[in-house]
Amino acid sequence: MDQISQSNSTDKKLIEYSSNKVSLETELSETLYNTMKDFVLSNPTWDQYKLINSALATFLVQNGCTDNSVSEIYLNQLFTPSKSF
Repeated sequence: MDQISQSNSTDKKLIEYSSNKVSLETELSETLYNTMKDFVLSNPTWDQYKLINSALATFLVQNGCTDNSVSEIYLNQLFTPSKSF
């Protein structure tokens, strides 16, 4: 019985973790926007959300962030194959 409730607890934590999202609105320079759009269009495994998450995680890790969730996003994008741009 303990295994079942432990499994349910783990499933609940995963659902809570994956649903923790924040909407972000920002202005970009036209050059950044066009470059981002071109990259996403030429790399079908990427979308605008993955690109922004990857860029923010890279910036944060390179500037001293030690949060495990941010480090995980950073490491995952390092090993995601994509075409050269």
